[in-house]
Amino acid sequence: MTFLKRYALPLACVMTALLAACSATKDERRVPTPLVEIKPVLTVEQAWKSSVGKAGRYLFTPVAFGDMVFAAGANGTVAKIDAKTGQDVWRTKLKDDLSAGVGSDGNLTAVGGLKGSVYVLGPDGKQLWTALAPGEIVSPPLVGNDLVIVRTIDGKVVAFNAQTGEQKWVFQVRAVPLNLRVAAGMTFAGNQAALAGFPGGTFAAINLQTGDAFWQTPVSFPKGVTEVERINDVTGAPSLVGAQTCAVTFQGRIGCFDANSGRPVWEKAFSSDSGLAADDQVVAAGDDWSVVNAYRANDGALLWKSDKLKNRQVSVPYILGRAVVVGDFEGYVHFLETSKGELVGRAKTDGSGISAAPVLAGDTLVVQTKDGGLFGFRPR
Repeated sequence: MTFLKRYALPLACVMTALLAACSATKDERRVPTPLVEIKPVLTVEQAWKSSVGKAGRYLFTPVAFGDMVFAAGANGTVAKIDAKTGQDVWRTKLKDDLSAGVGSDGNLTAVGGLKGSVYVLGPDGKQLWTALAPGEIVSPPLVGNDLVIVRTIDGKVVAFNAQTGEQKWVFQVRAVPLNLRVAAGMTFAGNQAALAGFPGGTFAAINLQTGDAFWQTPVSFPKGVTEVERINDVTGAPSLVGAQTCAVTFQGRIGCFDANSGRPVWEKAFSSDSGLAADDQVVAAGDDWSVVNAYRANDGALLWKSDKLKNRQVSVPYILGRAVVVGDFEGYVHFLETSKGELVGRAKTDGSGISAAPVLAGDTLVVQTKDGGLFGFRPR
């Protein structure tokens, strides 16, 4: 007799299994598209470089507030950096390896440890408190509204009092047999709700006071025969622009929803293992083959699709005005023109992969690499 256990499956294993089922030849599958020379429309100047330590097998995403950027590495390093100069405001070395980070409201900063430990640092970088979540943390904590909110690999969302570390509530959805080991972020919707996507394709707005759901809706539904084929996790962090929130799933759909009710505004068949970015005009995401797609935000009409970075393992995107910005597996940062998808700029980092979304701190675009490099760029 076989008992099916619920566990998190590394993305590389999932992709290997899916590719093994394909009839395509090896060359047609995952050969990265070579980079070609482009005529830059954007001038991208590197302003500074710093480091916080390697990410290992985890995803560490920087977070920006004003002209400050907060970042962490797997070795326990957490830093607040002035994005104007690249100089440390403070730097702390925790006595634990980290698996998630960083979350900050500009005042308090939170990271997650390998065994579910939650560490919260004060305005000076000194540890204020630590607490224990019921499982491994691989997604950035959400800090604000007097709460520190973390999520475990099995989809539990746990809220702590930001000042004391007292646990306030736990939210969870129905468990699924398999899920991806990806960093599924969360987003505040004002001071009342947190938006989060879950394994199995569920999307929810969680009441910050009680931990109950204001609404819960499917982004997509599992399909297929095997458990691997039926993996259908929401990936990345939901976006929120005005009253519209958008989310994307692996082997499912991309879509936008009314943030007050969860009612779908539009949905399209899609699959992403990283996540999306949105502003009031465009929703952008790279699919499983790193083909970057851009949809009109209000109705989901396809604006453009670019295969110029196909199989280059593009990062979670960031929309920087007239450019959609993504990193790739060789540490390049690419700028695609927002309205047409043409490559208009490129910058080089340290040669290691970029999986996390870039962030904007003041006028500086900050990128974090797998090797822990932090690069400040100023596109003109």
